[in-house]
Amino acid sequence: MKKGECKNNPLTWLMAIVLAALIAGCGGGGTETPGVSATTPENLSTGVAVSANITATFSKAMDAATITDTTFTLKRGITVVPGVVSYAGTTATYNPTGDLALSTTYTATLTTAVKDVAGNALAVTKTWSFITVADTAPPSVTATVPADGATGAALNANITATFNKAVDPLTVTDTTYTLMQGVTPVAGVVTASSTTTATFNPDANLLASTVYTASITTGVKDMAGTAMPVTKTWSFTTGTTIAAGTAPVDLGTAANYAVLAKTGISTVPTSVITGNVGVSPVARVGLTGWSLITEPTDTAFTSAQVFAPGRLFAADNVGGTTSADLGTAVLDMGTAYTDAAGRTATSAATTNVGAGTLTGLTLAPGVYEWGSAVTIPTDLTLNGTATDVWIFKVAGTLDMAAAKNVILSGGALPQNVFWQVSGAVTIGTNAHFEGVILGQTSITFRNLSSINGRLLAQTAVVLDATTVTQP
Repeated sequence: MKKGECKNNPLTWLMAIVLAALIAGCGGGGTETPGVSATTPENLSTGVAVSANITATFSKAMDAATITDTTFTLKRGITVVPGVVSYAGTTATYNPTGDLALSTTYTATLTTAVKDVAGNALAVTKTWSFITVADTAPPSVTATVPADGATGAALNANITATFNKAVDPLTVTDTTYTLMQGVTPVAGVVTASSTTTATFNPDANLLASTVYTASITTGVKDMAGTAMPVTKTWSFTTGTTIAAGTAPVDLGTAANYAVLAKTGISTVPTSVITGNVGVSPVARVGLTGWSLITEPTDTAFTSAQVFAPGRLFAADNVGGTTSADLGTAVLDMGTAYTDAAGRTATSAATTNVGAGTLTGLTLAPGVYEWGSAVTIPTDLTLNGTATDVWIFKVAGTLDMAAAKNVILSGGALPQNVFWQVSGAVTIGTNAHFEGVILGQTSITFRNLSSINGRLLAQTAVVLDATTVTQP
């Protein structure tokens, strides 16, 4: 070969380029940022088997040492699901140590601590959610207050029933849930403030030292339309005393919504909502970021971000009774806010706690009141039973720091926790909240935040990849 011939030979140059590419490819994966190309289950999947493993497939080979039970997690609300993490090929697997719960929302997360073999991290945290297969068991009453056969019940007691699963609140009425003194019906108001709890509130105090019988009939159905197989009946005997304590705030028909606002509800996808979403008096233009799918009768909308049977409603839906129902719900929301604002602090000890900064506290049931703003810079624990009630009255704004939690302990329930806030509410990134927020102005949940409860705002609600689970 003559001098210079190699330099001008196209075949020689092509071979050199290929060789260089091969050398670069063997050098550890390059600088391309890795991503997640697929997950199982897919985001917003329903009917997922309770025995399923959770997997994520990456766009390139990853460093197995960075894929651990710290960087790859599965949660039910704020509770971490125990499991074993493994990695093979380009797929990471989360294998729960036991079966998942039926009809339950789970969220899987891969953090930016996950890296490829060249040390390049995921650009953003990857999060996806799914719901397990529906519970096909019929609804039944698992607990009552007072219990069957109880004596000494307070004369001003409400009678509550807890179900084994969510029931359709429209089937819990004064016809399907009754209280009798002998053969005489007791007048009262029936509410299903939670889809798993129903309450009979007598119009007047019960008689002393008297036997009463409560009944819930087979007219009560679960969300799939399955009826209770048998009528539940229990009896109790009153005492002679009136019990002290905090009564819950009656939400009225506002309890039919997980998120309700007057001027708009926006989302940065992908949020995950379990329950209904409603805006009024603003029209459908107030629902932004939802990718609305209009039902044929224009009664409501559906969205990939709202799990069925939850739907979205606006004041200008023309089908059914949507507009009137929303108008009533908004009025009930205002009434509930006024009710909570009118409660009296339980004692001096529940007034201006922490001067408005709730650091490292565990709070007992009662009515708490602040004349200024409230901040939650650390985890806050509410400790009480399933019948205890907390009402927090905040005259200013309410702010919760990022990655902090409101924690319920001792059996406390989110539907019995009420936050009446005059100013704006802001919940930080990746924080978890519990309870019903009754906001006079706006409610904002930042990226990857979550709540077990309801968001009821007299202006707007702003969500950013937020999980809202109606209790």
